[in-house]
Amino acid sequence: MRPIFSVAILSMCLAVPLHAGKIERACNQSDRKAATRSLCGCIQDAADLVLSTKDQSLAAKFFSDPHKAQEIRQSDNRSHESFWKRYREFGDTAEAFCG
Repeated sequence: MRPIFSVAILSMCLAVPLHAGKIERACNQSDRKAATRSLCGCIQDAADLVLSTKDQSLAAKFFSDPHKAQEIRQSDNRSHESFWKRYREFGDTAEAFCG
């Protein structure tokens, strides 16, 4: 009985990281002091509302390479401009959602 109970507890503990989205994982792995599991989860919820999977993949890279965000923001590429509008909407949503 104990091994089954242990497996059940272990799977419950691992369930959150296994289902975390790209932004949530990047946030949790960042070295930012304010990055808590609950805040990163909230930010992921906001991303799920506003950003596509492709957008989330790009945005997640900003956690490890903030300069990439600057490059995208200043780019003349139309797809980067469209992404940046969605990314700003995500930021506004996350701020309203997560405080």
